Amino acid sequence: MTETEFLELARETLDAIEAAAEHITQSTETDIDTGRSGNVLTLTFENGSKIIVNSQAPMQQMWVAARSGGFHYGWDGQAWIDTRDGSELFAALSRHASSQAGTALLFTA
Repeated sequence: MTETEFLELARETLDAIEAAAEHITQSTETDIDTGRSGNVLTLTFENGSKIIVNSQAPMQQMWVAARSGGFHYGWDGQAWIDTRDGSELFAALSRHASSQAGTALLFTA
């Protein structure tokens, strides 16, 4: 994938994560504040915990930092897949966000 293609895909992915967080805030009693600066998206939960998602153009990866650790996702042509455990980005975000918020949350693309 070219750098231009990666940057477009990364922007679309961050847009989708931000939209999913806004949907969760509007459709549940869970409040997630979003903040975006360039290629870095910060999700802040009511308890003050954060999940940070950012794109890494040199590596062509999406990186996630959550309470449970740091994770790297590479594009397999259809989805962002964790380079270590094979989990999909939005499924993993759902797990991390649910753990940090203390309630079941679903992030979808």
